[in-house]
Amino acid sequence: MAMSASHFQSFDDVTDPSLGAGRLAALRGILKDRGLDGFVVPRADAYQNEYVSQGEERLAWLTGFTGSAGIAVVLADRAALFIDGRYTVQARTQVDGSVFELVDITVTAPCAWLGDVLSAGCRLGYDPWLQTPAEVERFTAVCEKAEAKLVPVIENPVDVLWTDRPKIAPAPIVDHPLEFAGRSTDDKLTLLRSGLAAAKAGVLLLSDPHAVAWLFNIRGGDVSHTPLPLCRALVPLEDRPTLFVAVSRLTAGARAALEKVAAIEEPDAIASALNMLGSHKARVMLDPSNAPAALVSHLQTSGAEIILGPDPVTALKAIKNEGEIRGMRAAHKRDGVALCRFLAWLDRRASSDSVTEIDAAIALETFRADTGLLKDISFPTISAAGPNAALPHYRVTEATNRVIGQGLFLIDSGAQYQDGTTDVTRTIAVGELSDTMRDHFTRVLKGHIAIATARFPKGTTGAHLDAFARRALWDIGTDFDHGTGHGVGSYLSVHEGPQRISKTAHVALLPGMILSNEPGYYREGHYGIRTENLLLVTEITIPDQERPMLGFETLTLAPFDRRAIALDLLTREEWAWIDAYHARVLQEVAPELDTEARAWLTAACAPL
Repeated sequence: MAMSASHFQSFDDVTDPSLGAGRLAALRGILKDRGLDGFVVPRADAYQNEYVSQGEERLAWLTGFTGSAGIAVVLADRAALFIDGRYTVQARTQVDGSVFELVDITVTAPCAWLGDVLSAGCRLGYDPWLQTPAEVERFTAVCEKAEAKLVPVIENPVDVLWTDRPKIAPAPIVDHPLEFAGRSTDDKLTLLRSGLAAAKAGVLLLSDPHAVAWLFNIRGGDVSHTPLPLCRALVPLEDRPTLFVAVSRLTAGARAALEKVAAIEEPDAIASALNMLGSHKARVMLDPSNAPAALVSHLQTSGAEIILGPDPVTALKAIKNEGEIRGMRAAHKRDGVALCRFLAWLDRRASSDSVTEIDAAIALETFRADTGLLKDISFPTISAAGPNAALPHYRVTEATNRVIGQGLFLIDSGAQYQDGTTDVTRTIAVGELSDTMRDHFTRVLKGHIAIATARFPKGTTGAHLDAFARRALWDIGTDFDHGTGHGVGSYLSVHEGPQRISKTAHVALLPGMILSNEPGYYREGHYGIRTENLLLVTEITIPDQERPMLGFETLTLAPFDRRAIALDLLTREEWAWIDAYHARVLQEVAPELDTEARAWLTAACAPL
């Protein structure tokens, strides 16, 4: 089939390490003019979104680094970029290491680094719209210890220098129908207000657009790959809530639905609303991890009493209701059909044709678009051959694009459908593999199966389960430097908290939560492996059980590459699980495929 260009992702090379020195010098110049000795540049927007619009990519503009998490600290004589293990190799290729020190944030946090280099009298600037109160508190403490000063900056100096900064393209804000939302806004408000009453709060300030979109059953397009309108809300314990959103972009249906449950104001009206709360000495609850310091400062100045605590909507939306679960199952079946069509297409072409990483990314997006229901991809597709796959968050560009040659090819992708969000990774064998490749592939798969088949008592956290995914890799003295799994939203962000599976995940897993299961292995300069499905936490029954028990239902439907499995490493139980999973994939997906793709899937799902 002919593949069209991508509608949802660009493969342009948007960074140039050679620009870093000039931009850093220009930033230092403007800081000096303003009487500042340094400045903090986070990868963030005013809503603390993970995925941000192009015009909010200040960190990428300054340093060249395009990863989804990082922060730079610029001083007069030193500058550092702090990234985690997912991005170590990527940062080395995108950033001029002669002007930016590359620091592993898991080893040395920005505040620890500043504690060693700040001098007395130093004035360190920050943008209060891009930092949370918790972050400001940490920076303030380190500055005070060094006898330096943390200074809020009204006009971000990066914005002054970034003269061709892209503007947000206005997107319509639509209602999210009850058949997909599963619960009305009135019902959600009732659940939310019970939590507010327990916290003795008079008003909740919602600054996370994910929480607002979920609560008011709306969706938008202001953020890349996540159907979000940029908005905030105030939810009082008793009166009507107020939604602060671009009113002109509300569709007639969305506005009619919202006016039944809330007052609607423009985004900049929130300042006067906060002043009013302050004048009444209101008790305002907010989450210090996502509210911008600018709004918190405004509340404090106005006289409001602030109650700090986790956003209660986060926990509510993490537990999917029956409608959302039904939608996620339907979305994953639809996505499984598209993915199997793609895998059949790739299997026919990869060994003989010059299929590139970009060709594969466009092809998979095209098969998803053929469903007629694709709204967007859920993140830029990681289409990675050979050494590129050793970068866990690799982004293919025209400059890095490789032909998928002999060896392992990794593709990590996802889709946004109105009834659900998907995220799936498969590592594909192209031609002959070495015994070492098969060994690593199978150990990753063993870790995946260990999570998928886990049974655990209520109260178990992701940290308790994380080691299950690593045991087979630890046995040979290796590991992977990312979490095993993240939460996933329902036609919202592909990365959603508070649930995770990682060494530091301390939130109990509950029925209705959805998480990814994605152990990996990365041999720098050679290849990478990751195997990912999405899982639904469910209640289970075990004979003679003494405690309430939980387990997982696998949502994703696509075969693992049997050609990459070292069968002698599998236990009898693992072998049986793979065969049972493949039989289920074949049963659910095959009827939706054409003859050629069905024949491919039948062979791909044959018993081991």
